[in-house]
Amino acid sequence: MPLIPTTDIHATTHAALTRHGAAEWVATEVAQATAESEALGNRICGLHYLESYCQQLASGRVKGTVEPVVTRPRPGTVQVDGQMGFAQPAFARALPQALEAARETGTAQLAVGHTHTCTSLGYFTAQIARSGLIALGMTNASPIVAPPGGKTRVIGTNPIAFAVPDGQGGIAMQFDQSTTTVALGKITMAKAAGEPIPEGWAVDIDGAPTTDPNAALQGSLVSMGGYKGWGFGLMAELLAAGMTGSVTSQQVKPLKAPDGPPHDLGQFYLLIDPGTAPGFADTVTQVAAAVAADPGARMPGQSRQPADAVEVPDALWAQSRALAGQA
Repeated sequence: MPLIPTTDIHATTHAALTRHGAAEWVATEVAQATAESEALGNRICGLHYLESYCQQLASGRVKGTVEPVVTRPRPGTVQVDGQMGFAQPAFARALPQALEAARETGTAQLAVGHTHTCTSLGYFTAQIARSGLIALGMTNASPIVAPPGGKTRVIGTNPIAFAVPDGQGGIAMQFDQSTTTVALGKITMAKAAGEPIPEGWAVDIDGAPTTDPNAALQGSLVSMGGYKGWGFGLMAELLAAGMTGSVTSQQVKPLKAPDGPPHDLGQFYLLIDPGTAPGFADTVTQVAAAVAADPGARMPGQSRQPADAVEVPDALWAQSRALAGQA
């Protein structure tokens, strides 16, 4: 596999998106998220999605030139209508007001509605934390999860992300995880590679455990921790859809389908100013020290450092360059 500088990933992604109809500033925001995902080893949310982005720009499933509409109906509430465009530019337009609202009121909510899938939810909560605020975010997706004991898909993988600032412009801890045992992308990647999946990731159409990715994609993913994960998934569903005016998971067609109705998904964020609790920084320090007492133990996300260059499979890089008109 070739070693590709992340600057080249950004440039190629940007070129591909603009070539298929995205505005320059929109392409810049999406390319930044794509390059960062690759730099952090989150391949599922990186170039793996580029072909889908381009196909859906061409078909109109995602709008590449819309201007998000940001409003602040209450002091601690910021809302943005993404106009069926990408989530990254919608968030970027709303973030300054959301940060201002949280610093003024102590806690603020940011509701991002009517957008394409946000792909990596942690990309957004990390921005909030680097701005000095605690961030909790959640979103929903196309239906792939049935209730424990059931067979009917009701919700998506519905990730939750959390990030805490370190007080110095960095991040003390962060996590971004689906409320299923594994993200859907890992199963689609296993299918593409012709590899089995571990038992416990999914069940087939009859509700029986399976190691066949094809059977898993016909069946349902398993909530992490059974009923406990199912509850978190439902929480994300209600807030991401209900608080943003977006659709529920059951109304979303497969995220990577090249055409069809827009995703119309929502993301819901809580922004909390740690300065309202004078002892918060000390608490973070104490907990981090306790975690580090055992060799090799660390706070989630603490050691994540973006790479300047990453290995990209030959076929994926060739596809990305072709989409950008560089082949």
